[in-house]
Amino acid sequence: MNCMSRSALIASAVFGTLSITSAQAQVSDPLEPVNRGFFALNEFLDTVAFKPIATVYNTVLPKPVRTGVSNVFSNLDDAFISVNHALQGRGKDSANSLGRVLINSTIGLGGLFDIATDQGLQKGEGDFGQTLGVWGVGAGPYIVLPVLGPSNARETVGRVARIASDPRTYMPDVWSYSLVGAEYIQYKADNLENLNLLDSSSLDKYGFMRTVYMQRRDALVTSGRAAAGAP
Repeated sequence: MNCMSRSALIASAVFGTLSITSAQAQVSDPLEPVNRGFFALNEFLDTVAFKPIATVYNTVLPKPVRTGVSNVFSNLDDAFISVNHALQGRGKDSANSLGRVLINSTIGLGGLFDIATDQGLQKGEGDFGQTLGVWGVGAGPYIVLPVLGPSNARETVGRVARIASDPRTYMPDVWSYSLVGAEYIQYKADNLENLNLLDSSSLDKYGFMRTVYMQRRDALVTSGRAAAGAP
């Protein structure tokens, strides 16, 4: 899942913007014992590594620098959003995202500044998992991936497609891992307050995140189909 989708997931989980009913909570999770194991591993890694690093990141780097880093990764994401909107038959939305890339990559100095939003080109949402859903591929069972977190069968295939098409994948290892790691820490740092608030709740965090994640992905597919004029 891209950073924007992950941020929306966390915000939804913390502030309850997605309603959870008993019917909606019946998520296919045949791998729950394994998933809970990976969930516990991810929580441990967050506690001992990622959250402390994110805290230092927020403390050491001034906000304008952090915003610039976030904008650069968001600009790369816009390129993938444009491709996926095109694959979904959403020409206008694809052109909007491509316009964002062109403006922010040039006037915005490689994406450091989000000039496109100021010009009225709002950021969209789209990824390969959503595209597969618009094409009619079912979500499949819920899956928790090590480090990456919530997913399902369809979204996992989408992640593989994203990795295969990401230019960072084909860079020398030191650059590839550094850039991907930087994006991950930036995402954690941007959402640190929400993550801590979620941790302090008394909810069954695994079950809650599972339901919210699946609802979120269903909503993205539904919106994609509507925008594409699909049934």
